[in-house]
Amino acid sequence: MEDHKKWMRIALQEAKKAFKKLEVPVGAVIVHEGEIIGKGYNLVETLHDPTAHAEMMAISAASRSLASWRLDDSILYTTLEPCSMCTGAILLSRISTVVYGAPDPRYGACGSVLQIADNENLDIKVKVIGGILKDECSTILKDFFSQIRQKNEKLFD
Repeated sequence: MEDHKKWMRIALQEAKKAFKKLEVPVGAVIVHEGEIIGKGYNLVETLHDPTAHAEMMAISAASRSLASWRLDDSILYTTLEPCSMCTGAILLSRISTVVYGAPDPRYGACGSVLQIADNENLDIKVKVIGGILKDECSTILKDFFSQIRQKNEKLFD
């Protein structure tokens, strides 16, 4: 459990980078054999790319790091439960475990809305552990959206 918290704190550091860029503050870290092989944070607005989620950025970085698209025996830590796109990429990259902080009641695909990670119809399964540093992961998202709402209200005053 302490290892999960350690890596999630690093994912939270990535989320803070997104926050500073006015991106939805989600961060991700991929760990293989006790070492970080990929990190990422949301860059959807910056890159004008709907696929530039933290998990996708981390998967790309990890694949480059290992010079392989197969990330067998790797663990992905993400501050927000992955969506269906990211969960699909997690499955296809053969990541063995996903550890997330806050559940996503709108788009979560690791049990909240959909269950893709452990779907009985697929031949690939991913172990999912949710709720690690849930409060911290939820707080950064709440703070971000509160700040955005305040800015928008000032525009219309």
